[in-house]
Formats: sequence, structure tokens, C-alpha cells
Amino acid sequence: MAMLMAGAAAIALYMPAAKAQQAAQPAAGQQTDQPKKAEGNAAKDETLLDKILVVSRTGESAIKSLASASHVDKEQLERRMATTPNEMLLGVPGVAVQADARRVSSSINIRGLQDFGRVAVIVDGARQDFQRSDHGTQSTFYIDPELIKSVDVIRGPVANTYGSGAIGGVVFFDTKDAVDFLKPEETWAGSVTGRYESNGKGWTTSATGAYRINENWDALGNIVYRDYGDYKDGGGDNVKGSGFDVLSGLLKTTIRPSDNSELKLGWVGSSDSWNEISGGVPANDADLKSNTFTARYNITDDAKSWLDLHINASYNKTNLGLTTLIPQNRFNPTTGLPVVLPAGSTSTFDVGTSGIDIWNTSRFQTAGIDHELTYGGDWVGDNVKTGGTAGGDSFYTPSGKRNISGAYIQDKLTWDWLEVITGLRYDSYSLKDSSPETSGDRLSPRITVGVSPFDGPTLAGLQFYGTYAEGYRSPSLTETLISGNHPAGVTFPFLPNPNLRPETGKTVEFGVNYSANGIVEGNDALRLKAAYFHNNVEDYIDGVTLSPFNPTSGCPFGPGIPICFQYQNFAKAKIHGVELESTYDAGWGYAGLSASVTNGYTISYKGVRADLATLPSSQVTAQLGLRFLQDKLTVGGEVQYNGKPQGNAVAKDYTLVNAFASYQATENLKVDFRADNIFDVKYANPLNATTTSTIYEPGVTLKLAATMRFGG
Repeated sequence: MAMLMAGAAAIALYMPAAKAQQAAQPAAGQQTDQPKKAEGNAAKDETLLDKILVVSRTGESAIKSLASASHVDKEQLERRMATTPNEMLLGVPGVAVQADARRVSSSINIRGLQDFGRVAVIVDGARQDFQRSDHGTQSTFYIDPELIKSVDVIRGPVANTYGSGAIGGVVFFDTKDAVDFLKPEETWAGSVTGRYESNGKGWTTSATGAYRINENWDALGNIVYRDYGDYKDGGGDNVKGSGFDVLSGLLKTTIRPSDNSELKLGWVGSSDSWNEISGGVPANDADLKSNTFTARYNITDDAKSWLDLHINASYNKTNLGLTTLIPQNRFNPTTGLPVVLPAGSTSTFDVGTSGIDIWNTSRFQTAGIDHELTYGGDWVGDNVKTGGTAGGDSFYTPSGKRNISGAYIQDKLTWDWLEVITGLRYDSYSLKDSSPETSGDRLSPRITVGVSPFDGPTLAGLQFYGTYAEGYRSPSLTETLISGNHPAGVTFPFLPNPNLRPETGKTVEFGVNYSANGIVEGNDALRLKAAYFHNNVEDYIDGVTLSPFNPTSGCPFGPGIPICFQYQNFAKAKIHGVELESTYDAGWGYAGLSASVTNGYTISYKGVRADLATLPSSQVTAQLGLRFLQDKLTVGGEVQYNGKPQGNAVAKDYTLVNAFASYQATENLKVDFRADNIFDVKYANPLNATTTSTIYEPGVTLKLAATMRFGG
């Protein structure tokens, strides 16, 4: 089956071109709806890569973007029946998700960069900056896939117009809107979804309602409840601590004061609970509350020429509380002496993030050259408060405040076959707790050159580009201020480092975009993006182990084992790789092929080279879907090969095979089925190799869902 699907995808993608034409693009900045299909076997008139990126400042689609960008739309999300963000991002090149067994919390890795803001995770314009010191992943976010209508990914520091620190890239989650749910003739509509998953015996219930108050004002609400037990891995063993129950919700209203303006007000929230396992038994009861409030305003002039102004304001508050279920042998964080943490002890992690983002794009022409001049600024403030019983986990996530801000200007110049993007961003930051403030600032440039040199029918859609871009990430509160003694198992000191220097990412990227229609059939479409990148991260920050026997280490002799832990700068982290994303769409169905290979290492100031622990698997993902019964029935599958990362002694190669089917039984009833990991492979995410024990991912999982819709 794997060979059949991969072969079919490859044949479809590399069929010789018979005739080609440029795909029609929607107006810049305008979100497109799902295109209608013509009668019979006509294909969609646009593919996934043609969809406008919500995160784009200038209204580009992924295929037109001179950058490594990907879009995941509503149809894909429904097909994947995602329980976690990891499943939402299946097959997106260069992207991996780490979740440990705590499936409700996730951390995104782009091109080997992860945690502490290296990847900006944004929900409806709100930065998700929650962080907790722990083994494994450090920075996590919480979002239910049922609330999401699309996901956009931009890889590399070319994303520096979307906020400070994103030297790895940006992932933007856009939640559902009433206009996407209501039919044109409807005033109101609702839907109810019920879903069962075999692995963990999990149930999901979702209800959505939307109301059109008038032609310029609508609202939508969505509530989701999930109740999952512990899942079994591919070896048939229960993965303790993987069960959870979560209640999530969404409220959003859109107001259009005029033909050229729009205001979106939204709230996304969740209440999650799960058990944390230690020594094979539940040790902590975890309860999490997360609330995100957003306001997004856009106004343009009639021609969308000099005025295309966006004002986004947001506030995200995440509170995690831990309650010990059993007495635990710990070490006092101050003295390092043994203590017993009694049952019922608490630890709290309270992180609030405020943000504002303002930008405008002016479009004009000089001497036959089209300009899209984008200029703006942004500010994000993190307020971290932690507390609880001495010896509890919160002691190792420092309280404090961080402010990061920036301003930028970028001009996109287009002349015939040539496109040039030049940009400059200014960043500044400050960190403070009870000690003196640390701060810094920097200018980061970007230049991109794209050429479309061919006019012939086959090569008219071929475009080459090259980019040099820089990004700037300030040290986080934890990296700078962590202190105390390791809490359990063995004790040793954590040392703060107020002298940490910010990271500077310098990326060179070469890429190709290709678009062609009418490849085999009159209305089919092929889209392909490929890129090579080399990222040189100067002053890369990572945790190191110090010895008190070295008089220059600053590590004191104390109770416990003779080591210290501290975040320090490395001279460089060098990361390079290749990425491919392609889709072919025709009346009979679609095929997709994506791939990514990422390698990298760190270099100390003494020239010592070491493997980078955050490298993801190399991946090749093939997808094939077939349409039947006038497109009411879609069946297909996915095959994904995962190759062991360089220098990872724990990881292994593995291949996953999934299958799916979707049937629109009536206008108002839809049934979905999915089988993940059909061959029950026992595998572990290589990013979890840094945890204290190997955590295996779910084995074979069957999913069945039904959605009933009604409206009037």
C-alpha cells in the first residue's frame, strides 16, 4: 500500500507538461473561499498552495511567496480529524511538534529551532508565550484543533515582520468565522459533531452556532469537550499519563462598519486536566486554564492603494496549577538539603502576555515599478508569576517581566519578470525581576530577489528566488534567571546568567516555485515549492553542565553531585537542510508529496562541535485522495517515512501509514472515518530523547465521526 500511494503521488507530480497557464490569483489581502467545482470531473481551480496566507502582510498565497510558506486549510483539518496540533501539521515540511505524553500541551519545532520564542506561535494575532521549566520541551501552547479553520507556517527569519524573536519561523492559527459557516441565504446555522477514537477510548463532542445579525455583523460560538483515557503504543503497552479531559470554547464576532473596514473581536479558552506520572504512578494532578482575547481591525481606501491598515491587540493568560497526589522526596531549592513534599502541596505557573501589532501597506508605482511598502511596529510584554510550596516545581521557572518591541519597513518591488524585497527591522528588549534590568537592541536586514525568466507555455510558472535574512531573539526569563537546586532524584545547583547575549539568526535560502494548469486534463493543477536553507545562529543559547573542579566555571561546591547547570551562549549553531512541498489536483482526486531534511550542530567558542539535540526527523510524506459519487465521497491515505536525526542515539527510522474516508451523505449529514498508524508501529518522537524516559506515540487508532448541520 505504501509503495502504491508513493508511486501514484510521484507519477501525478512529475507527469510531463502538455500545456500550462498562470493560475488566477485573488486580490491582495483578500481571503478566498473554497472554490466551486465544475460539472463532471473538473478539478478545483486552485490548490492548497494557492490559498492566501492569513499571516501574510501583503496578501500573498504560499505559491507566490518568495519564502518557505505552507497553508493547511479547513478541508485538510477535517480530513485529519486532529486531536492535537501535531496531527494538524502532518506533512508540513520542516515542522515537527513535541508533546510528550501530555497531549494537550505542544511545542513546535521549525528547522531544528524550538522553545523560548524561537518559533512564534500565534492564535488570531495573540502570541502564545507560556513556559515552564521541565525535562523535555520548555515552551508550550494550548489550542483545540476543533476551533481552528486554517494554519499558516512561514519558516526562517524572513518572518521577522511578524514579531521579535522568531528566528525559526511563525505558526499562525486562525479560528473559525461565521462567514465561513453560514450559507449566503442563512440567518442562523448550527452543527453538532460526535466522535469516537478506539485508542484510549476517547470521545469528542463539538457544537457550533452562528448568527447573522445583519449583512455587516455576524457572530459564531463553538464549544468542544474531549475525554480520553491513556492510549496504547504500538507494542500494546499503556502510556501512563496520556489521558486527559479538556473543555474548550470560542466566541468571535465580526463587524463591518463600512465597505472598506472590518473589526474582529474574539475569545478562545480552555480548561484542561491530566495526571503527571513519576515512577510509573500519578504524582501530580495538573489543571490548566487558558484564555486568549483578541481584537483585529483592518481599514483600506477604495482601491487599497495607500491605505491598508491593520491594528491587532491581544491578551493571553495561562495558569497551570499542580497538586501533589503522593508525598515526594525532594530537595530544598535554597539549601539543597532533603525535604519531603507532602501530598496536597501546590505549584502555580501564571503567565500573562499582552501584545499590540500595527502595520500599513501602501501600493504605488514609480518608473514602471510596482511597490508594496509595508511599515509598522509591535510590542509584546510577558508577565510571569510562579509560586507554591518550597521544593515544588514552580521555583525553577523564575518570575519576572519581559518586554520586546520592534519596528520595521519592507518594500516589495515588482517589474515584469523581476521581484525584489528589501526590509529592515529594529528590535529591543528588557528583562527584569528584583535584580537590575538587562536589555539590548539590534537592526536586522532582509533582501530577497526573485526571477521568472520564462514565457513559454510549460515554464511560464517557474520562479527562482534567493534570500538573505537576519532575526534577533532576546534571552528568556528562565534562561537568564533560573536558580536554586535540582528538585528531585539528585540535587545540584542551577546558576543564573545575567550576561547572556541575544541570539542572531542569519539565514541564506534558495528556492523555486512552480505553477502550471492543464497538465494532463483541461482543468488540473500542479504546484511545487522547494528550498535549500543554511541558518547560522550566532550566540546560540543552550543548557550546559559545569564542574566545580574547574576554577573558571563559577560552579560552587555544594550538596549533591558535583555539577552545576547553566544556560550559556555558544559561538554558533549551524543548521542547513532542504524542503519540498507539492500538490497535484484533478477531477478524480489529488496527490501530494512533501519532504524535509534538517541537519545541524553547535560550535563552542573554543571551536568544539556537538550535535544539535533539537533536530527533528527527516520526513517524506505522500498523500493520495480519490473522489467518487460527484465528490460526495473522498477516500485516500498517507504514508510518512521518518528518518533518524543526525547524532540522536535513541531515535530510529519508522514509517507510518494512515487511511481516511469522508462521505457527505446528505446536505446536512457528514460522516468521517480515519485509521492512523494502521500497522501499529511502535515509535517515539526523537525530540523526546531529552526526557528522562522514552515516551512512545499512539499505536493503531480508529476514528469515527458524524456531523449534523442545520440552519435557516
